[in-house]
Amino acid sequence: MRRKLKWIIIAVVVAVIAAPAIAFVLYTGDYYHADSAALTALESTGSVQVSRTDYGWFLDGPAKEDALIFYPGAKVEATAYAPLLHLLAEEGMDVCLVEMPFRLAFFGTNRADSVMEMYDYPHWYIGGHSLGGAMAAVYAAERGDSLTGLIMFAAYPTKPLNNKFLTMSIYGTEDGLLNMEKVRLSKNYTPGTFLTYVIEGGNHAWFGNYGIQEGDGTATIARSRQQQLAVEFIVQHLR
Repeated sequence: MRRKLKWIIIAVVVAVIAAPAIAFVLYTGDYYHADSAALTALESTGSVQVSRTDYGWFLDGPAKEDALIFYPGAKVEATAYAPLLHLLAEEGMDVCLVEMPFRLAFFGTNRADSVMEMYDYPHWYIGGHSLGGAMAAVYAAERGDSLTGLIMFAAYPTKPLNNKFLTMSIYGTEDGLLNMEKVRLSKNYTPGTFLTYVIEGGNHAWFGNYGIQEGDGTATIARSRQQQLAVEFIVQHLR
């Protein structure tokens, strides 16, 4: 009887310990996948060379001075942002697309450190989409002395930023996931140059190519148009 009770207790303890791990695996294993257009955008062209790296992907365009370190949104396959970032690389800003542990940027907030050690650019920007943008803002606030600016797609900072920063905030009018009250309050954290671009008809998910996101609003413009407008806004404000 005692032996049976012992094994019951062990089984209960193991179950209690294992349950959170199993829940985490199930949660992170259910994610948004990149579509076929995203996979096509990972191919090199005459103007942009795309290469696989230890941190993710490097999109090398004609830029010599400006580069963006990009953190993907939560539970989104990193390659889903390839169309947006390929276009940005074409237009004058090289991009380092960073893969995150479990596809959650708060597990890799400081990955920008190793990325910047690999290349020599006078102007480094960090940014990302949704949770990736929020974690990029945390990095910029805590470790961003060598950065020129922060570019947030449907995201907002939660900590004070350096007053030398150029901060860009880009989101759509139909975004059903972005907390607009927190966006408004976050402006208190941006004492430097703060630029906002609201894309008419844009939504949350259209910055990437991973389909429709649960809880999002319905975009009234094409995904490609939203991405093009975002890129045009960024490149016109590069220092």
